[in-house]
Amino acid sequence: MNEKVYIPPIKIQGIKTKLVPLIKDNVLLEKDTIWVEPFMGSGVVGFNIQPNKAIFADTNPHIINFYNSIKENHIDSYMVRNFLEIEGKKLEKKDDEYYYEVRERFNAYHSSLDFLFLNRCCFNGMIRFNKEYKFNVPYGHKPQRFSKAYITKIVNQVKYVEQMIHTSDWEFICQDFEDTIMSVSFQKAFIYCDPPYIGRYVDYYDSWDLKSEERLKELLAKNDNPFMLSTWDYNQYRKNEYIDTLWGFCRKINKEHFYFIGANETNRNQMMEALLVNYPLNMAQNYYSTINEQLKLCIN
Repeated sequence: MNEKVYIPPIKIQGIKTKLVPLIKDNVLLEKDTIWVEPFMGSGVVGFNIQPNKAIFADTNPHIINFYNSIKENHIDSYMVRNFLEIEGKKLEKKDDEYYYEVRERFNAYHSSLDFLFLNRCCFNGMIRFNKEYKFNVPYGHKPQRFSKAYITKIVNQVKYVEQMIHTSDWEFICQDFEDTIMSVSFQKAFIYCDPPYIGRYVDYYDSWDLKSEERLKELLAKNDNPFMLSTWDYNQYRKNEYIDTLWGFCRKINKEHFYFIGANETNRNQMMEALLVNYPLNMAQNYYSTINEQLKLCIN
């Protein structure tokens, strides 16, 4: 039987949903360990790991603001339902005109509810910003996007986050990966990194290049805590050369994965994913335990 995986309310491309069971099986985490994600993204891995204490960080302030709004009770599942029902009717009536009206409103005032709305009806579920840090993803051309069933699905995803945030010690911080990793240098932590994939096209709030990858490797190598890094190994066209060079000191776990990165069919191919760790793999089975093994399945 396949393990059930929770899907978060905020969508991103490259989400690790299908890799969550493999990641969970190989994470080295004890109950008093701080779970640390310097590249939170959707949060799908940490939300399914369900750590007692966690630091979720990202340089995208809108992702962080969304979850802090839930943590601080500025947003809840009831508000989400009411908002999407009202805004969904406006979208159905005015179509692309209303989408771009909300996009302009969000870029002016940065409402977390507007962010959720845009994320769920923009093209291909992308999160992309221009050089002025304005959300610039075009409309997905689905005026009836917010059906009753679809809204209920999103509301249930928000409910799950509410429960986890209010029963756990979770922090959501907008900061650079360097500050996040250095902040736990003298604490007992497990660091899970899912940076933009080096050498591949990505939509990320900030840029990512070889210098960034080298800095990440330097910080993780200096930190005494165990870590896991998600990256790509190879596809039918080419191989990630940095696994053998930059990350050659790590142990590797592979899994084939169908990767969606855009609307173009040429960008939708089988890829061999890699999880890189700095500890013996059999240690994870001895130490890892979850708070709740039966997770509710929420389909994206």
